[in-house]
Amino acid sequence: EFLVQVADQLFRGRVLEEKVFAVFLLEKLVDQLGDNEFRMFESWIDRLTSWADHDGLVHYLIAPMIVTQPARASMVFTWARSENQWHRRAACVALIQATRRKMLLPKIKRLASLLLCDENDMVQKGLGWLLRETVKHNAAGTLPYLRQIRGRAPRLVLRTACETLSPSARKRILAE
Repeated sequence: EFLVQVADQLFRGRVLEEKVFAVFLLEKLVDQLGDNEFRMFESWIDRLTSWADHDGLVHYLIAPMIVTQPARASMVFTWARSENQWHRRAACVALIQATRRKMLLPKIKRLASLLLCDENDMVQKGLGWLLRETVKHNAAGTLPYLRQIRGRAPRLVLRTACETLSPSARKRILAE
C-alpha cells in the first residue's frame, strides 16, 4: 500500500526518471496487485508524455496484470478508440506479454483491425511490435492474418511485424 502511494506520487511528476522509478518500485509486486491498482495504472496513461514512460508503465505493470486476469484485456478496445495516442498505443503494448504466452489471439486480431488505419507513428510502432511478438509465438495463426491485411496496413506496421521472420517469409508479406 505504501509503495503504491509513493509510486502514484512519483508518476504525477513530469520527470521521466521519477516515472521510471515508480515502475521499478512496483514491477516485482505486480502479481500482488488487484483491480484498484489496475484502475490506478490505467489513470496514469493520461500522465504519459513519451514512449519511454509509456512503455515502462504499460509493458511492466499493466501487461502482466492482463496476463494474470485476461478479462482485463477488454479495456484495450476502449483505449483503442481514444483520441489520446498513448491510450491507443497502450492498447497494443498491453497485450504483448499475453501474446508471448500464446494468449488472446482473437482479441489481438480484433484490436489490430481497429488500429490498422491509425496514422500516428507511435501507435503504428506499438501495433507493429504487438504483431511481431504475436508472429514470433504463433506464426501459424498470425502469418495468414498478416497476408490478409498487407494491402491496407501501413508499411511501418508491416515492416515492424515482419522483423523477425525469415527473409523468404518477410518477402511474401511485404511484396505488393
